[in-house]
Amino acid sequence: MIQIKEEKATILDFLPNGYPFEGRRMPIAQALGLEHFTLLELVPRRESILQLKEEVYIGPAKRDKIYFIRGKLTRDKLTETAKLQLEEFADSLIESKEERFVEFFNKADAINARIHQLELLPGFGKSYTKAIIEEREKSPFVSFEDIKQRLKNIPDPKKVIKKRLIEELTTEVRYRLFTSS
Repeated sequence: MIQIKEEKATILDFLPNGYPFEGRRMPIAQALGLEHFTLLELVPRRESILQLKEEVYIGPAKRDKIYFIRGKLTRDKLTETAKLQLEEFADSLIESKEERFVEFFNKADAINARIHQLELLPGFGKSYTKAIIEEREKSPFVSFEDIKQRLKNIPDPKKVIKKRLIEELTTEVRYRLFTSS
């Protein structure tokens, strides 16, 4: 199994005294990896004060603000502040990585004989999936706007992607489209 490594993350919540009901008083930052959308627990360097939405380097080279990556953040430990930051951050993330998400519409494939990746998007069923596949065979989609223009009756692609992304990050799902486990 290939281990997915993040280079950068954005801070969703900073707990300078750690988790309230854990015995240790070690500072913890809850963060989201920017490439693979991995939820992470980070331990900041001794004097580091982290700000919400701050982008930090967590790659293999010398880190200026992060001492070490404690591990993946479990959904049950996600603070309310972190959940709110996820909601806000998802919009800008989808905007900045539009090409990546549009490519999903162009390349999504069947998971098995009964279900297609596109059907995992909220509000999408077999008829929308069929319409998208037929339209992308004519020519690939180039933007969210292109998808909306060519397929007038489907839900807003940005909103659908955001909803699925948040769902993958905050609940347990069987299939992942955009995040690492």
